Amino acid sequence: MTDEVLVPRNTALFYIKRIIGLLVLLALSGVFLFSGFSKLQTQALDAFEWTFMDMGFSNPIAASVIAHLFIGLEFLTGLFLLFHIYLKQVTYPLTITLLSILSIYLVVLIIQQGNTGSCGCFGNWVYMKPLAAIWKNLLMIAACIALRYIYPIKPYQGQEWVAAIVGMIGLVAPFVASPLDTDHQPQKVSEPINMQLLYQPGKPQPYIDLRQGKHIVAFMSLTCPHCKKAAYLMQIIKKHHPDIPIFLILSGHPDNEKTFFDETHAIGLPHMLFRDSKSFTELAGPGVPAIFWINNSIVERKSNYYQLDPQVMEDWLKH
Repeated sequence: MTDEVLVPRNTALFYIKRIIGLLVLLALSGVFLFSGFSKLQTQALDAFEWTFMDMGFSNPIAASVIAHLFIGLEFLTGLFLLFHIYLKQVTYPLTITLLSILSIYLVVLIIQQGNTGSCGCFGNWVYMKPLAAIWKNLLMIAACIALRYIYPIKPYQGQEWVAAIVGMIGLVAPFVASPLDTDHQPQKVSEPINMQLLYQPGKPQPYIDLRQGKHIVAFMSLTCPHCKKAAYLMQIIKKHHPDIPIFLILSGHPDNEKTFFDETHAIGLPHMLFRDSKSFTELAGPGVPAIFWINNSIVERKSNYYQLDPQVMEDWLKH
């Protein structure tokens, strides 16, 4: 039953409900549009793509396509709300369904990893833990249900053409604003590396011999934001591809270890804290994260964390 039946037109209550409904609808639209926009920054988009890799989409390109489409769906939902497109028939149910799916995912995330780190709902713009994001989604669902009764605007003439144009813009916009990165090949090199520096007598040493065999060794600082993103991705790769020999060499003060692992969930990765800053710089070079694919103390590949393709890593290990 709609408000046209419950509340006669041209009454104060009718217009109050319409004004409140419009403001709530614009707020919902703004949240979806801002959420999509905030994920289009390079680092935020990377983290969002890794979320889908964590779900099992091990191919980075496939994960990137799905992430772009999901952002497009956020834009589409926000634009459909903004332009009042088939509100009661399509947009309100779509909004509730999308928010419900996101909430279920966040519940699973909390069960697996606890209520730690940012949910990534608003990229790097707003830090929000998963539980807070669930409450945000439930509030938006409640607002959407209320809108079905206080703001059930009927379809207008030509709405199907507006829907087609707006829908296309929403879905295509993420691919235009942030084109797919299909370069996942690491740089091929052949450089010796003095791994013996990690095995100095009387000092902590890696519990495996990184001097022999093939290993993917990442040199990271505990306070480096790029290192944290790389570690987060590497723990996802290790979870789904346990045979890939990943090892983290960490530099920094021990007090920063907890924060690093809380944010990256990489505590399960083989790692060590290396306190010799001079030797660390000699091994890693001038910048971190430094990710080296090492074969018997020879660096054969160098990569950034964008180029950590599990399939490419496994192919390197086989040859």
